[in-house]
Amino acid sequence: MYIFAYLRASTREQDAKRAKNRLQQFVTERGHRIASWYIENVSGASLQRPELMRLLENAAPGDAILIEQVDRLSRLDDDGWKLLKELISSKSISIISLDLPTSYVALENHRGDEFTAAMLRAINSMMLDMLAAIARKDYQDRRRRQSEGIVKAVEGGKFKGRQPNILMHKNVIKLRLHNGMSIRETASICGISERQVIRITQRHLSNSDPEGKGVDDEANSI
Repeated sequence: MYIFAYLRASTREQDAKRAKNRLQQFVTERGHRIASWYIENVSGASLQRPELMRLLENAAPGDAILIEQVDRLSRLDDDGWKLLKELISSKSISIISLDLPTSYVALENHRGDEFTAAMLRAINSMMLDMLAAIARKDYQDRRRRQSEGIVKAVEGGKFKGRQPNILMHKNVIKLRLHNGMSIRETASICGISERQVIRITQRHLSNSDPEGKGVDDEANSI
């Protein structure tokens, strides 16, 4: 049996590798090794997860997926979770989650007691479904509270939306308008797209020239 560790965080600002030491210690204490790591920053509410799909492609019957918590594997709705479970079970892959002790049975040898093994698998499947449902509800609750907070902030005049990177905007204007660099050169230096350079410059010119003179020429100058 190969053990494949899966680490996930929702955004690039979060550290997907945060639980790596915990997973490593878990398998080491039980006399096993992690064959490979699959790490990605993507929402658990979506099945569009390249690393998870790559893990499932590489795994063979009898292998196991190791996760820190069930919500690292799924914050999917009922249909999404059902599909993911089918993908996993179709290859006879076990799920081992640190927050679900009944899942540890995958690391144990119950060949001499098939009844016990079957019972533990059934219990583990039920617990996985329950924790996946809890993870989904937590996701929905957080999204609802976030939406309610934004509505309240808007009503109170406190929500301004996503704020621009002022320093980056100043650099774009300086390079583009003061130093005469091309849109392509400016985008390369600032690490942004050419479209962003055009948008920032147009906004600056519009604010400086309320009648909008020269804006079209600026957008066409690469």
